[in-house]
Amino acid sequence: MSPQPGKDSLLRLIRDGQPLSLKQQLRLTLALSIPAILANASAVVMQFIDAAMVGQLGADDSASVGLMGTTNWLFEGVLSAFAAGYAVQVAHLLGAKRSVDARQVVRQAIVVCLIFSLMLAGFGLMICRPLPVWLGAQPHIRAHATLYFGTFMLFVPFFMLDIVASSMLRSSGNMRIPSMLNILMCVLDVVFNFFLIFPTRQVTLLDHSMTIPGAGLGVVGAALGTACAGLVVAMLMMYYLVFRSSELRLTIDRGTFKPTWKTFRKAIGISTPMGLQHIMMCSASIVITGIVAPLGSIALAANSFGITAESLCYMSGYGIADAATTLIGQSLGAGRKRLTRSFAWITVFLGMFMMGVMAVFMYVFATQLMGLMSPVPEVVDLGARCLRVEAWSEPLFAAAIICYGVFVGAGYTLVPCGINLVSMWMVRLGLSALMVTTMGLYGVWMAMAIELCFRGTVYLLWLSSKRWMRTVID
Repeated sequence: MSPQPGKDSLLRLIRDGQPLSLKQQLRLTLALSIPAILANASAVVMQFIDAAMVGQLGADDSASVGLMGTTNWLFEGVLSAFAAGYAVQVAHLLGAKRSVDARQVVRQAIVVCLIFSLMLAGFGLMICRPLPVWLGAQPHIRAHATLYFGTFMLFVPFFMLDIVASSMLRSSGNMRIPSMLNILMCVLDVVFNFFLIFPTRQVTLLDHSMTIPGAGLGVVGAALGTACAGLVVAMLMMYYLVFRSSELRLTIDRGTFKPTWKTFRKAIGISTPMGLQHIMMCSASIVITGIVAPLGSIALAANSFGITAESLCYMSGYGIADAATTLIGQSLGAGRKRLTRSFAWITVFLGMFMMGVMAVFMYVFATQLMGLMSPVPEVVDLGARCLRVEAWSEPLFAAAIICYGVFVGAGYTLVPCGINLVSMWMVRLGLSALMVTTMGLYGVWMAMAIELCFRGTVYLLWLSSKRWMRTVID
């Protein structure tokens, strides 16, 4: 019996115009998805540990970190959107067997994205002091929230390098290295946090007492731990991209790092709708945080920990979405629209199934999941109730996540931007403002569940059309 073709061989079939059976398409989808899912799974586990460490400091410190979490996500998303404008071009060019041009895009991306990240970091540092006030934080948590966010902003250029390198590698079909290094980042985050958050202390293990050194930096230590882990992995990720990648390493040929208007214009055309929609989506989440903040530290902590717990469900969705972006990008670059459509539906149905299974797990073990992160009974009870109502929306949330990854791979980002904005600002915000007055945090999460079902349904309807496959890279 001849051996089954591997991932690289299957990707070559796409580029060479060779047929792929349904079984081969599914095998390739899984080969690209599984490493990304494992990386996301490790990130979720480490987030639980991270949240539990901060949770030991008390509800106020947990609330200060949770308050800034959405804003951090906003900045990270803008960085990712900007890099995606170049990564999508690389996927299309590789699909068209134009690897020299793809490496030229990589060179330009490193320079332009680094400059952009420095500008964004400067802006973040300018607003770090008034931001907690704008978010409606109670006075006693504002100082720690400012320190947490400001520390994060200092390391934004390193996060940008990590994002650029990992997105380029994924666009080439290399999911393994970015996934392994992101798992390493999660481990390093916990290790750094262990020594930076807590003070020097005595620990008894198997009847033996030992002294564990610690910096005792609290909330600042949590930010520094994440930042230092990101710095280490960014350097490793860039090293692999520049010197080791089989298709994209910059030592294969000579080229210029000088940005060109043609490549920049294409990147902006792809990334601007993504960036704007992410800003508006995160702004809506920040508004929701502002709606939750007056409910007190218990609600803020339950909301923050609940979001972390929910990531158990969507970790598989985002992993499959990464695979979808690569598969769609290379298939369209090769001019294979029928195969593109097939990969789109395979990835969407796979994601809906996997997130549906995880939703059942989250519903059943909601109390235990919240208990891992907080010792406060009120936080655990409220968070568990919120998770259970959210669980019902996860399959359609998967549809929205993966359809978006499909459209990004096609370079088709304007319409998805409109779908997300209408859904978030009109449906979720409107319902949240209405339901919080009578149902508190539970009402906010019920509004979220309704909105995710609405968004997923709209995405599925749009995917069934063929308008999103019109992108052509020249």
